Amino acid sequence: MRTFDFSPLYRTAIGFDRLAQLLETQRADAAPSYPPYNIELVGEDKYRIVMALAGFSRDELDITSERDSLVIVGRKQKDTSEKTFLHRGIAARDFEQRFQLANHVKVVSASFDNGMLTIELVREIPEALKARKILIDGQSPALEVLDKAA
Repeated sequence: MRTFDFSPLYRTAIGFDRLAQLLETQRADAAPSYPPYNIELVGEDKYRIVMALAGFSRDELDITSERDSLVIVGRKQKDTSEKTFLHRGIAARDFEQRFQLANHVKVVSASFDNGMLTIELVREIPEALKARKILIDGQSPALEVLDKAA
C-alpha cells in the first residue's frame, strides 16, 4: 500500500489540509460499482450526475445534500410474493452512494425518468471570493472585480 507525504504541500499552501484528508479517505475507500453512474461536465461551472436505477421507484430514493457532500440512498421495498427466477440480472439491492462536493457546489435539481436519476449541480462562487484588481498608490481605493472573460 502506498503512502503519500503531504508535508511539501503544507509548507507552501494554506488551507489545503482538507484536500489531503480527502485524498487519504478516497484512497482507503473501495470504489463502489453499484449502481452505475456518470459524472458529466455540462458547462464551465455546471455538472450533472446520471445514475441508472432500474427497478427503483421515486418513493424508494432519498437524496440529501449537506455542506460538502451529496448522499443518494436507495431502499428497495421488500417483495413478499414468491417468485422463481431462472436468471436474475436486475439487481434489487439497497445502496448508498456518496459524492464529495467542492466548495460552493450546490445541487440545483433532481429528476427521475425511465429508471435514470439525473442530478444537476452548479458551482456558484460568491462575489467576495472572486478575483479582484487591486489598485496601487493613490488611485481610487475602490477594488474592481475582474471580468472572467478578461
